[in-house]
Amino acid sequence: MEDTSSLHTNALLSVNGEEKRVYFRNAELLLGVLRNTLGLTGAKPGCLNGDCGACTVNIDGIAQKSCLVLAIETIGKDITTIEGIQEPIQGAFIEHFAFQCGYCTPGFIMNCHSLLLNRTNPSDEEITEWLESNICRCTGYQEIKEAVKAAIEISRNNI
Repeated sequence: MEDTSSLHTNALLSVNGEEKRVYFRNAELLLGVLRNTLGLTGAKPGCLNGDCGACTVNIDGIAQKSCLVLAIETIGKDITTIEGIQEPIQGAFIEHFAFQCGYCTPGFIMNCHSLLLNRTNPSDEEITEWLESNICRCTGYQEIKEAVKAAIEISRNNI
């Protein structure tokens, strides 16, 4: 009988500021661990090949598509999901009607969260560039861009 213990990992992952003990296959994607093991369903499975951005989370403050990241690669890193933030961007999305069906919204919010962490005063071009990594099939991107600008203004005023 083959020893398969080396094909699995029992590890601590830092998710939303908490240490979580998880057991997963070494080849398992972060998206699956978040959704199926930890019950954090905000990151959505979409294309599962990195094109749509519905599964976006932040890893060490950088927006990452969790369908492209192995869970084992995140050991020792800080993972933040939509469930772990309370940012002005969420309210701005509501105020500016920046979603319709809402499926892509958590990914857009996490991408924008990363933008706000990494750029204090992004230009319109930078905002557009950051938004290009996510796809919305229901609404135009103008409302989303306006929500990002509103969140930047709120963040600026709270400093």
